[in-house]
Amino acid sequence: MAVEPGDGGGPARYTLRAGELRLDLNARLGQRLTLTHTGAIACTHCGRATRKSFAQGYCYPCFKRLAQCDTCIVKPETCHYFAGTCREPEWGERHCFRPHVVYLANSSGLKVGITRKTQVPTRWLDQGAIQALPILEVDTRQQSGFVETLFKREVADRTNWRAMLKGEVAPLDLVAERDRLLEGLAAGLDELRERFGADAIRPLDEAPVTLDYPVLESPTKVVSLNFDKTPAVGGTLMGLKGQYLMFDTGVINLRKFTGYEVSVG
Repeated sequence: MAVEPGDGGGPARYTLRAGELRLDLNARLGQRLTLTHTGAIACTHCGRATRKSFAQGYCYPCFKRLAQCDTCIVKPETCHYFAGTCREPEWGERHCFRPHVVYLANSSGLKVGITRKTQVPTRWLDQGAIQALPILEVDTRQQSGFVETLFKREVADRTNWRAMLKGEVAPLDLVAERDRLLEGLAAGLDELRERFGADAIRPLDEAPVTLDYPVLESPTKVVSLNFDKTPAVGGTLMGLKGQYLMFDTGVINLRKFTGYEVSVG
């Protein structure tokens, strides 16, 4: 499922991608929609059939072989490129040795996160954030991991997806939160700059971003739907937020089922 910012600050635009099909999901709000898993799963990297999807879309051999499936993708501070043990050094050079942004977001409350600079604001939309603020830019993914680890002393790095979907999220003063955290963690940031260079971790002075989503009605009780348990999922489409479809019957995180073949009705 692809998501893009809305025009003129309007709700985000969602498109369902299933094979050659491209379906405007915003246009289906308030209508019946059913997605049925055919039972087939294909690896999103090599295309081979697989009984089970690993790491959101990979067969087991690719999961074990590819650098993009290594634990350092989830925990960038554990990058082992310089130890000479990166699974795919050329892939790492293309993806990890690029500018990354450390940001604050409000998805279910204040959180810290990291993303490649080119993934702003897509990353925030994927998380269902209603507000976001870039606060630091770094040279590499590993450096962003060290900065995020420092910030996790004071702020969460995960989203409570149920609270995010319920819409029970109060607006925050992200600029004030940024200033508070940068002041409190100044010594730790100075240590990282001594290690990586004075210009490796750069402060950003940007305005907060407000994000909106196409939601007719938020669920009061979140029921999770799952293709592995119920092949046919659907109902009246009530909203789209993060990577979730929100039906009157429950919610489903489509990213979790990347690589699953589905029919749309």
